[in-house]
This record gives sequence, C-alpha cells and structure tokens, in this order.
Amino acid sequence: MGNKSVVVENKQQLVDYLASGCKPKSDWRIGTEHEKFAFCTKSLKTLPYEGEKSVRALLENMSQFPEWEPVFEAGNIIALKGNDGSSVTLEPGGQVELSGAPLESIHQTCKEVGTHLEQAKKVAAELDVSFLGLGYQPKWSVDDIPWMPKGRYKIMREYMPKKGTLGLDMMKATCTVQVNLDFASETDMVRKFRTSIALQPIATALWANSPFRNGKPNGLLSFRSHIWTDTDPDRCGTLPFVFEDGFGFEFYVDYMLNVPMYFVYRDGKYIDASGQSFKDFMAGKLPALPGERATIQDWEDHLTTAFPEVRLKKFLEMRGADGGPWNRLCALPAFWVGLLYDDQALDEAEQLVKDWSLADNEYLRERVPYTALNTEFKGQTIGDIAMDVLDIAQGGLKRRGVVNSQGQDESKFLEPLYTIAESGQTQAEIMLKEFETRWKGDIDQVFKDHAY
Repeated sequence: MGNKSVVVENKQQLVDYLASGCKPKSDWRIGTEHEKFAFCTKSLKTLPYEGEKSVRALLENMSQFPEWEPVFEAGNIIALKGNDGSSVTLEPGGQVELSGAPLESIHQTCKEVGTHLEQAKKVAAELDVSFLGLGYQPKWSVDDIPWMPKGRYKIMREYMPKKGTLGLDMMKATCTVQVNLDFASETDMVRKFRTSIALQPIATALWANSPFRNGKPNGLLSFRSHIWTDTDPDRCGTLPFVFEDGFGFEFYVDYMLNVPMYFVYRDGKYIDASGQSFKDFMAGKLPALPGERATIQDWEDHLTTAFPEVRLKKFLEMRGADGGPWNRLCALPAFWVGLLYDDQALDEAEQLVKDWSLADNEYLRERVPYTALNTEFKGQTIGDIAMDVLDIAQGGLKRRGVVNSQGQDESKFLEPLYTIAESGQTQAEIMLKEFETRWKGDIDQVFKDHAY
C-alpha cells in the first residue's frame, strides 16, 4: 500500500487498504490527539489567524523549535510536522491540536504531551496568549470565532448547514482528546470496534466538560458530545451495522462508499465535491472532476470525512471524550489501552456490554451528554458502570506491566478518573457549581481557573 497515487480499480483495494492496518501485538502503538482553545489573555477572545497575537504567530514561533517543520497551504503556515510522525495542526476555529507520534507506552505519551504544552506555553507567554482545556467554547458565539484559512474548511462550512444545525459549532467551538489504537486482525478489529463503540458513552460521561455556551450554562454536561447528534446524520453516530453478523473491513468500506464526499485534493488545492459520490469518483464520473479517477490517497482523505463515535482507518480512533485539563489528556489513552490492549480486559469488557442492545447504545448516546454519570441504565447508573470499566482498564494496564523509572505502571494515569467516578462529580458539574458560587455567574473566570 506504499504508493498512494495508485488508481482505485475496484472495491477490494479499499478493503485491502483497511486490512493493511493489521499488526502483530509487538507492533501495536498508541497515538494520542488533543485540542485546546487559544485565547488572548487580556481580551479572552479567540485568536484570529493574522496579526500580532494570532494563530499564525503561535505556529511561526513554535516552528523555531528544532523538531518542528512548518507546513504551508497557499502561502499560509497551517501546521507543524515533527520528525517522529507527530504534528501540530489547526482546527477550523483556531483550536490548536497536537497529533502525537505512535508511541509504545502511556508514560511516553504523557512526556510528549508535557513537552508540547511546555513549548506551546513558552511561545504563548511571549505573545500574551493562553490555552483553555474544555470541550466547548464557553463564552464566544460561533460568529465571534474567526475561520482558519484551510481549503477543506471552506468546503465543509458551506455544506454543514445543509445537514444539521450544529455543524459549525462542531467545527469552530469544540475540543476533544482521542486515542488511536491498533488491531491484530479483522477479528480483533471487530471485537475492539464493538466493545469501544458500546463503551464510548462511559468515556463521554467521565470526560464531560462542556456545560457552557455563550457565557451561560447550556443545560448539558457534554454539549460537545450532543453537537455530533445534530451535525450530519450521513457521517456521525453509533454505527449499528458494526454489530451485524459478518461485520468486517468490507462492511466499513460499504458504509464509507455511501458517505457523501466533501472534497478532492489536487495540486495543493481543495476541489469542492460536497455531496458527491466516491463510487462515481472510482468510475471516473465525479461531477467535480470529470474523467479523473480516485486514488488510494483520495480514499485516505475520504476516510477522514466521517465522524462516528469510533472511526476506522488503518487503526481505530476513540472519539467520545471532551477536551480537558492536562492530567486527563494522559488518562484517555490509559483508559482505552487498558481495555483494548490486554486480552483478559477485552474479554471482560465484552462480557460487560454483551447484553446491551442497539436501542441501549442509542439511548446512552443521547442521554449521557445531559446527565453523564447520573444517567440511569439497567437498574444502575453510568457512574456505577464506569467504576467497573475503570477496574477492567486498571487490570489491563497492570498486566501490561509497562513501568516508568520510578517503577510505576501505567494504571497511575487512571487516578483522575477514579476521583471523578468515586465522587460522581464530572468536571462539568464542578464548573457549574463554581459558576453559581465563586464566579458569581461570570464566565470570564473559567479562563483564569481552567487555563493550562
């Protein structure tokens, strides 16, 4: 699968592309991504792309560190590329994202996150800029947030409102933390996909951290998670077909072939193909590019335009968590690695969810953004289930036995999650209480108390 300019002649090539992600356990890695809001420390406004205090200035100054190479689009710096496979990229509203390198342990992940945040904070301090770790922009409306100059975002922003009412909120005003994990075989992928899509609401509950919108409580604990339910039904959701008999790589390919396209990338430019069909593209009949045939690179791009709760590429992406404070950025990979990278833990997690129906999955997907750990389910609460899930993850990490220089294994990164599950209080509920009491209804305080 090395040559991405290979023309796609048939569906089997697309299936083979996904299957080429299969790896022996010894080669499994952990790739962690997190987004954060950058804001002007004095005005609290989100940063524009241009200007003295800007996203461009942030990236330009960060590119001075020896490990980062600047990436340009149409003359604008839009990302930084690391020599280890990591990158710093921009979301549509200027959210700054670290896409981490594929690493072997959560200890390495935490070191990577720490190094990145130290660099980012050093550069930000010189510009009088700060970062905020929340799931949704608490103060500014979508109209107040400037767009970043990336071609694919222009296409998406014009298409999104045709499909749902919250797509632009998703693009400009949300932040997440997610982890990308490997699989050994098609069977292993299927087990991990089913288990993680069922358990995604548990992560949404534990990480719930987006209770404010336009300066006031928004009535939810994870507004970010709720946004995805009204973004675009063609490309979001809990993917019921994952639980059908015979599910595998080909099923997912069929799903993606029915997801309408956004764009084609050619010669450094994004060509608007929104709403058009990848099947037509394979046949050389794409209205946006008549006569052109899809390549493997086009398929790779197309796979990034679906946003289900778990996404399949050559690895699985866990997509259910709000962005949050520093310690919870390391907790997310620990949670999922503990559940999915240990055979016994995966068995136990499968057992836990085996009687959950598609209707159960849908109920949790819809309710958890509102009530998080207090969501009632099968005679108990999601908080009770979260404790069981954390115990499974802890067992998995202890059996992995990957220790740091102090002899601590990776289960130490679950500690902030145990605190949340034991107290029953999510970060969102803690902030809502602060808003009512200490902050006296002034949302500006969140930028002081919860900045990195």
